[in-house]
Amino acid sequence: MPKAVKFWNYGGPEVLQLAEVERPHAAPGTIVVEVVTAALNPGEIGIREGRFHAMWPATFPEGQGNDFAGYVAEVGPGVEGFAVGDSVLGFAPRAAQANFVVVGTDALAPKPASLSWEAAATIAGVGATAWAAVEAVRPGPGETVVVSAAAGGVGVIAAQLAGLRGAYVIGTAGEKNFALLRSLGVTPVQYGAGLADRIRAVAPSGVDAYVDTFGDGNVDVAVGLGVEPDRINTLADGAGIRKYGVHSDAQEEAASPALWATLAAMAAEGLFTIPIAQVYPLEEIRQAYRDVATRHGGGKRVLSIIAPDERRE
Repeated sequence: MPKAVKFWNYGGPEVLQLAEVERPHAAPGTIVVEVVTAALNPGEIGIREGRFHAMWPATFPEGQGNDFAGYVAEVGPGVEGFAVGDSVLGFAPRAAQANFVVVGTDALAPKPASLSWEAAATIAGVGATAWAAVEAVRPGPGETVVVSAAAGGVGVIAAQLAGLRGAYVIGTAGEKNFALLRSLGVTPVQYGAGLADRIRAVAPSGVDAYVDTFGDGNVDVAVGLGVEPDRINTLADGAGIRKYGVHSDAQEEAASPALWATLAAMAAEGLFTIPIAQVYPLEEIRQAYRDVATRHGGGKRVLSIIAPDERRE
């Protein structure tokens, strides 16, 4: 029988189970996708632990995962634009880590043949989030932009997207990820105490915009550097949003299949790179989230639900 990642109560990785589920079928206006790869995201940990219960309460047994890539397995009546066998990528909130997902046409985009399955699984989640965050701060040619946690899943894409706009990009990271950032045209600086001074050292003309993907005081650093609140976007600092009125644009502001298709095409053309830190089989879901929780590792962690030698392309 098909399987899906489920949890029956809030807690650590130990609450995750691979549950047998009925194979879904397509109702009118929906599509069943056989999942090849699914992304792993830090925010999913907070949902599973119950930290976001007030905003996103779980309905037990709750599923996991949002962004995925796979094959169209079944098309419901009234669906146009997709056919059985198509390679697609999409977004299925709390359902993506499974053999099959059911979505509407407004949650799918075509997957370019030259884009890896692992990279494709990240487009509708961190790809869209990075796009929205960069759009919010509007970097222009010749401007200086700082991206916090620039070697992380969102940060590494945001840094490259800002660079594609002609900006000089500074990325905060641990030293072990400096080489990765330099290879992508990003100037790395060590995160932690003294960050503002290190940024000033490599940005003597000042900083124009700041994309914070990590929290931990980065909004305060941005404001201290003289960045206007309207040109700061944070994904992880609620206090900073309330205090300064900075932007908090994320995946919800970029939940557009047309945009996902554009990002996928850009990645397939090599305009930006999606580094993959590690790939896990579905059976290693608990260890995968233990690793995600460290918030270390250059790039994205991804589940491989259909093994590479069993994929059709």
